[in-house]
Amino acid sequence: MFLKKNLRLFILHSHFCYLCIKYMKKAMSDTLEPITFNQLFTDYKGRFTRFAQTYVRNMVVAEDIVIDSLVYYWENRERLDENTNIPAYVLTVVKHKCLNYLQQQQIHKDIEESIQSHAEWELSTRIATLEACNPSELFNAEAMEIVNRTLAKLPSRTREIFIMSRMQNMSHKEIAAKMDISTKGVEFHIGKALKELRISLKDYLPVFLYLFFY
Repeated sequence: MFLKKNLRLFILHSHFCYLCIKYMKKAMSDTLEPITFNQLFTDYKGRFTRFAQTYVRNMVVAEDIVIDSLVYYWENRERLDENTNIPAYVLTVVKHKCLNYLQQQQIHKDIEESIQSHAEWELSTRIATLEACNPSELFNAEAMEIVNRTLAKLPSRTREIFIMSRMQNMSHKEIAAKMDISTKGVEFHIGKALKELRISLKDYLPVFLYLFFY
């Protein structure tokens, strides 16, 4: 009975000692790790930043990469082998982040060059098209299309009289004789057509005024 009691006390004491040692190790680890990180930051941040800046050519980007790399190490430190060379590990992370940045820059540059190339082609096309453009022909074609649409909406007699006057250069007397109406009647139909054309051709009057209205 005495032996069992002592054995039990021994086991409890041993377990208590084990827990104490485990707690102390954890406490020491929690105390040392921030110091180790701070020391790493203090000793190597400047060197790592200069290394990164040599390649990315941007101090702000270089500093961001180094900070991200240190944070990455800190968040993954428990996965590392205890013999890991921490500064070399962090610098490797910095290297890969620099490579990722430069590769992204290359992609952006390729896209920009592609866009620039397309923009230059599009600009050249517009220049060539504009050089080949004859404003008078284009203007006349657009206006004549409006004229034809407007005339098509007029009563057939009004349209026919207007065409004889303005496009066939017939006099009012000739038109009156052909249509068997008075010259006043010819003037009425022409005035009616001109009124509609003034509305339709309000943006083209400076060019076409002399063709139809005088």
